Amino acid sequence: MAHDGQDTVTAAPVILDDLLTLTGAAVAPAAAVLDAAKDSIREMVVVDGRVSSRAVEAHQSASHGLAWLATYVEALRQMQKWAEGLKEAGKFGEVEQLIHQIAFGEYLHQIAGGIPMNQGEVVRLQEMGLGWDALSGFQCSEVQTLMARGNTQSARTRLVELMQERSAETTVGATGLDEELEMIREQFRRFALDKVEPYAHEWHLKDELIPMEIIEELAEMGVFGLTIPENLGGLGLSKASMVVVSEELSRGYIGVGSLGTRSEIAAELILAGGTDDQKSHWLPKIASGEILPTAVFTEPNTGSDLGSLRTRAVKDENGDYTVTGNKTWITHAARTHVMTLLARTDPSTTDYKGLSMFLAEKTPGTDEAPFPTEGMTGGEIEVLGYRGMKEYELGFDNFKVKGENLLGGEEGKGFKQLMETFESARIQTAARAVGVAQSALDIAMRYAIDRKQFGKSLIEFPRVSGKLAMMAVEIMVARQLTYYSAWEKDNGHRCDLEAGMAKLLGARVAWAAADNGLQIHGGNGFALEYSISRVLCDARILNIFEGAAEIQAQVIARRLLG
Repeated sequence: MAHDGQDTVTAAPVILDDLLTLTGAAVAPAAAVLDAAKDSIREMVVVDGRVSSRAVEAHQSASHGLAWLATYVEALRQMQKWAEGLKEAGKFGEVEQLIHQIAFGEYLHQIAGGIPMNQGEVVRLQEMGLGWDALSGFQCSEVQTLMARGNTQSARTRLVELMQERSAETTVGATGLDEELEMIREQFRRFALDKVEPYAHEWHLKDELIPMEIIEELAEMGVFGLTIPENLGGLGLSKASMVVVSEELSRGYIGVGSLGTRSEIAAELILAGGTDDQKSHWLPKIASGEILPTAVFTEPNTGSDLGSLRTRAVKDENGDYTVTGNKTWITHAARTHVMTLLARTDPSTTDYKGLSMFLAEKTPGTDEAPFPTEGMTGGEIEVLGYRGMKEYELGFDNFKVKGENLLGGEEGKGFKQLMETFESARIQTAARAVGVAQSALDIAMRYAIDRKQFGKSLIEFPRVSGKLAMMAVEIMVARQLTYYSAWEKDNGHRCDLEAGMAKLLGARVAWAAADNGLQIHGGNGFALEYSISRVLCDARILNIFEGAAEIQAQVIARRLLG
């Protein structure tokens, strides 16, 4: 299919013939490269039969590259499952076919030539100790066809033409979800369009807290109790539903999409590690929105090294605790009612073994007095983006916590309890990343259509439409990887690997989408009045919280090599 002003080297159709056969045959060669990389890196990092932390650090680029390679291979697997499912359901239309073939064409090329871990770090197979022979499986006709003709300018241009025709649809391409989840998506998309998107940029520019009216409406819609069991006051829905809700709310504004994260983390902690009394007392109140929780883990000098926390909790003769220490990067701290607070209860320890988790009650603050509770003080951290709940530094000086609020009623379990929440937290963060990326695409698409340069809309220029096409493709890839991690969680499977991969890729996709969206705006994108400037700032944090990309890659690599 030829288009005016573009390269027409071949008259072949835009969509490849027998596409699913081609992509299905390409998964195994990609997986073979991953297997070879695992074997190669094991030789670098296994010492006396065990993965050596020192060796992993010495070969950090190779180890982290393995994590990215594994993420790409899993992404291709999930895209193939998505496409096959749509084909079976009769929903594998032209948009979906183009997304699928572009994704395979691009990701196979990156596996062979270099995977971008970020803008300045590209990991290549040679860094993982592999030569060209590792790509022997890529010489098959199926892989070669996809690499040569999968991601072409013609394919990208045609995809954007179809995106313009279907601009009213909620997502670019069928998601593959069932009818119930799509109904949930539509409900929260309407809410975001009516109550969030028109006001989000003003909240951001004024650095305002999200209005309580929004929080109250979200509570009525069940957002804070989405995955809490029905017998404990929640809706008892799946993690997949949480993903859909988080995605659509974050598409409106990441601050609103992240409100549910506070409750999700607190509920996971209590469900996994709380006593029966703690569950029956706290979970119905969290589910209803009667109380708002915040997570109080990070300290000024620890960052990702949570095992070295220094905040102390000392037990008195009545069985209650006194907390002393400092915390930082505490989201939504001022107007919340309870803190999931990680502190050291065993002063003889210097690692994670002496940590305990508390459900520490506090009085919600006001603008005039943000931290009225005795024994605690706080100050706001001014930030680029992710502003709707605000970030704070907290100080505790003889702050009192009831003994009955020790999570699980047992000291020394805090770090383990926290680790049990990371799967859900990272799935949720991946969903927020997909929503932010989708927001960038929405905004950039509108601008590219409306903005005229040199006598035509920006979207008619191939490099502009190409950016939009790749946003849509990678959003779908990240979305399917996120759905897969949620499905694994819903089915009771360990999914820290899958959740980590979804978060790793989703965060990079969100930043790329926001950055490209701003580029499409040109100089206007750098002006605060344009929404894309906010989305860029919001997207940047996704590569840092819930485990920075480097930490995430390290965790994935160790799982793969262990």
